[in-house]
Amino acid sequence: MSWHLYLVRTARGHLYAGISTDPLRRLAEHQSGRGARSLRGKGPLALVWQAEVGEHGEALRLEYRLKRLTKAAKEQLVAAPQQWPELRARLLPEASEP
Repeated sequence: MSWHLYLVRTARGHLYAGISTDPLRRLAEHQSGRGARSLRGKGPLALVWQAEVGEHGEALRLEYRLKRLTKAAKEQLVAAPQQWPELRARLLPEASEP
């Protein structure tokens, strides 16, 4: 089963990072109040970026590191998703080593 990393934008413009095997289903859960507690009452929510990342452990490590980025860095990823491979290599250098 493949895992995805995603960013959700709240009504106030905040970005929330999460992981799921199905980001659209997870967005629906967030919108219905069954998702992350930090997103409850923050709607409407929009899925603004997602990427397939592979296994669960790798997804967890990437999520942790993505959450630690500045809002400006996350906004840049949303604006230019083609930069994801380079950012991924910086966030998880051990995964890109031979």
